[in-house]
Amino acid sequence: MSKSISPLLPIVYSSEVVAAKARGAPIVALESTIITHGMPYPGNLDMARSVEQIVRDNGAVPATIAVIEGVLHIGLEAEQIAALAQMSSVMKLSRADLAFALAERRTGATTVAATMIAAARAGISVFATGGIGGVHRGVEESFDISADLEELARTAVIVVSAGPKAILDIPKTLEVLETRGVPVVTYDSEEFPAFWSRSSGLRSPLNLPSPAAIANFQRMREQLGIDGGMLIANPVPLEDEIAREEMEIYIGRALASAEREEVTGKEVTPFLLDTIFHMTSGRSLKTNIALVENNARLAAEIAVAMNA
Repeated sequence: MSKSISPLLPIVYSSEVVAAKARGAPIVALESTIITHGMPYPGNLDMARSVEQIVRDNGAVPATIAVIEGVLHIGLEAEQIAALAQMSSVMKLSRADLAFALAERRTGATTVAATMIAAARAGISVFATGGIGGVHRGVEESFDISADLEELARTAVIVVSAGPKAILDIPKTLEVLETRGVPVVTYDSEEFPAFWSRSSGLRSPLNLPSPAAIANFQRMREQLGIDGGMLIANPVPLEDEIAREEMEIYIGRALASAEREEVTGKEVTPFLLDTIFHMTSGRSLKTNIALVENNARLAAEIAVAMNA
């Protein structure tokens, strides 16, 4: 491991990331909330190891990002991932509380927004996740809009996901991204995906057929001096998807349950995902794992193309 030279911002790079930086190898950032808040142990550990290996197998180096006892880690050693997978009461960090966890020497897992901030600080330009946050259904009453959208507008990181989580209001999420000037590119499809499903019923704003084309698009944005990130929507593999019509039934029931139990704030998404997991007898989790692995593969290919 290698420590940052900054006395005010404690950063530690994993040995694998240090070696990658030294030889100029492509690196893919990975979030840690998918480990601590995404699924129970030991499935979360198996998934984390699998996703990292997929990145390696496709020519890049994984950098799972987390805050451990007030230190920002860019890349985790194997024993740290194993320990994180078994921790409870881990903070879920976004833009608002990332610095708080560092200042107060807390342990926290990074969401999409926090991972983007850390990745950009470390000079990593490609990030693979499952699904981004966005505009929640019923936003007219809750005003619940994820910080992920603002981060995409300001932080120059390519985010590879299977689209916004399907529990969200996808049309409004796309409207916010358009307003903020965030390019939304669907990989190799004209239909915009909906996380567990290959299609949301919406046409994608943009589409590109290859990692090289995505890398070229980003280089052109840089030449124009355009700030902010890019969202790559990568449809879940056909053999792993759950049809949108079926998922809408489960989502509607889960939202009604959340309303009855007065679930609010950061607890809404994990509650809905857990409820849907039980409604689908675990199928939603299997699809979730498949799409994360698929996104890791594409992100590695994009990172390699950016490095060419």
